[in-house]
Amino acid sequence: MITPYIPRLYQSGGQNSSYYSIKYLSSRNDITLICFSRDEEGLLEIQKYCRQVIVVKRGKTWNLKNILLAGFSKYPFLVINYISTALSDAIKNELDCNHFDLIHCDSFYPIPNIPLTSVPIVLVDLTIEYLVYQHYVESLRGWKKIISPLLWIDVLKLKYWEIHYWKTIHTVVAFAWEDQKLITKTTGRADIELFQNGVDKTFYLSTPKVPKSPTPALLFGFSNMKWMQNRESVDLILDHVWPQIIRDIPDCKLYIIGRFAKEFYGHLGNSHIIVDEADIDGGIFDRFYYLYHCWALVAPMGSGGGTRNKFLEAMACGLPVITTPEGMGGIKIKNQVHSIVCSLPRVAAETIELLKNKSKMQEIGKNARTLITKNFSYEKCVLDLNNLYEKITSKK
Repeated sequence: MITPYIPRLYQSGGQNSSYYSIKYLSSRNDITLICFSRDEEGLLEIQKYCRQVIVVKRGKTWNLKNILLAGFSKYPFLVINYISTALSDAIKNELDCNHFDLIHCDSFYPIPNIPLTSVPIVLVDLTIEYLVYQHYVESLRGWKKIISPLLWIDVLKLKYWEIHYWKTIHTVVAFAWEDQKLITKTTGRADIELFQNGVDKTFYLSTPKVPKSPTPALLFGFSNMKWMQNRESVDLILDHVWPQIIRDIPDCKLYIIGRFAKEFYGHLGNSHIIVDEADIDGGIFDRFYYLYHCWALVAPMGSGGGTRNKFLEAMACGLPVITTPEGMGGIKIKNQVHSIVCSLPRVAAETIELLKNKSKMQEIGKNARTLITKNFSYEKCVLDLNNLYEKITSKK
């Protein structure tokens, strides 16, 4: 298994998924994990589930060499950051010295480091990267639009290589049926697989440890704020949702919780907006406090792709979710029954109505928890992935 990080909990949706995939695959597989990481946080935890873990040190993202390579090479900036002689050598050495039935690669951008091999490569595509960056460039305003032509070149290169690997890799596994449909249409392949993302049983088996806030409380979390989609979502809340809510419900509080939240939004903290980290100094943060203290999770999304772990976790704890259609990818729900999905102009009104209707809020939370408990267990999801792997290796 090759990952562009050390998989550990509460860092990002991708790392969560990688961690639980390894945890539940380990009972049926011997896993050698090769990670590309700047540090070794989480190493001891993930080693419990692997035969071997190899950490290849990653350098800084923003440096002159990477910028020039992105400008003058065939690869986009994102891929350039993950091309490494040390990573390539580590993968080649393992393939030369050991027998492997299958290579699982989380995200496509480390793939250029994999040498030519007869071992089947499975690309588990956590999200469609080029669409995320394309949306970002399309959303640029003001002076930033001056650099958009350069960024468009990078997006087009990113799109080219992402589609290239979709077409040429042995097996592609999408994280949402919307992504599966797009990849199928783009490549003409009829064998694009689907991985239904899940939630660990600790969430839907948990019990409240704190009482609900006595006054209305909204949660945005838990997210890594360095990921542009998460910052865009917070900005949508602050610009289009929160002003209407605080005007209509003056005692409401908004909790912006996530990694690097204080770095980006700490200056906004006041008696109504609480900004805090989801992970401090590498320790596991007890997010259950906010999941049970708040009344609802609000997270309008500007672009889709993959499945939102924060929605699955909130729903598993009985917390109603309000989002836009772009946000509910990969989670089949009945609108107004398991969650509330609406256009951005409607998010504030729907949230206000829910906060004022406690019986509806409790009913949606109860329905959401039942749905996740029944259909979105990580153990079941990863078992389906293992069955796919057994099918692939049996054909070798």
